[in-house]
Amino acid sequence: MLDVRRILLFAEVARRGSVTATARALNYTPSAVSQQVSRLETEAGQPLLDRHARGVTLTDAGRALADRGERIARELKAAESELADFAGLRAGTLRIGTFPTVGASLLPPAVIAFRDTHPDVRLTVRSARIAGLWSMLESREIEMSLMWDYDWCRIDREDVDITPLLDDPPALLVGDRHPLATRTDATLADFADDSWITRADRHPVAEALVRSCRAVGFEPQIAYEAHDYQEAQGLVAAGLGVALAPTLALEGIRPGVSVLPLRPPAPVRRILLVRMADHALTPTAGAFLGSLRESAAARRTDAPDAGGRAVVPDPRSGS
Repeated sequence: MLDVRRILLFAEVARRGSVTATARALNYTPSAVSQQVSRLETEAGQPLLDRHARGVTLTDAGRALADRGERIARELKAAESELADFAGLRAGTLRIGTFPTVGASLLPPAVIAFRDTHPDVRLTVRSARIAGLWSMLESREIEMSLMWDYDWCRIDREDVDITPLLDDPPALLVGDRHPLATRTDATLADFADDSWITRADRHPVAEALVRSCRAVGFEPQIAYEAHDYQEAQGLVAAGLGVALAPTLALEGIRPGVSVLPLRPPAPVRRILLVRMADHALTPTAGAFLGSLRESAAARRTDAPDAGGRAVVPDPRSGS
């Protein structure tokens, strides 16, 4: 087996035309360079240099090997340059996963900030339900993913690394003609006699609603199962019922709907960034995590007010 380091040294000898000049350039002794060339000749099984008083000349085999050495040196320099580009965020691709409410709220400012700072990195985003995000993480289709959990369904896997980003408290959506629409906040118990609009297809928010209502002593009466929050808002505005929604789902509130911050107890979900533990955090991923943290800090809605309640801004106010 040929030693690559000796091949590179031999290419340097061929380039400079003598062992002495090579030793001087690389801060070696001539004896050390000669020994390495002799060992390379042993590995090659034939002479590579013709030695004479005026220096050395290459044999045909030596000339062929020196050409290979030059190519290896060029490839190594190219590899170093590419790695420097990745480390300096001047190249590469970052693949991340998300889910709809975060994809429409927390993620866009992070994407804008990241692309403004690192325009040469290609960013791809995949959106899916939780099961799909786990599948893409495990198959390495994505490097990391935004996810969520609640108190009763914490992500508890030893093979993942979790970075909490934001607590996302819920709010109540009520029609403007509802008797409590002018309240500044409310509790779930205030709506024990109301009909509810919830999410269809066993959506996590539907489970959060049922668990939370039962915790305060009533069973929610479901009037409609919506497939997205805009559909739910339309029926809230029509007066069919009231609805529970995470704050991050309230990017666009339609006319006829009022948003009431919900006093505890309330089912707060955590917004997380998750990656497989055996997938090291690359410089690119680390930079994007920084952008997400800045976006989360700008949107954080869990600061308590003077009464100890979570402050949920009305999206129509621009706050």
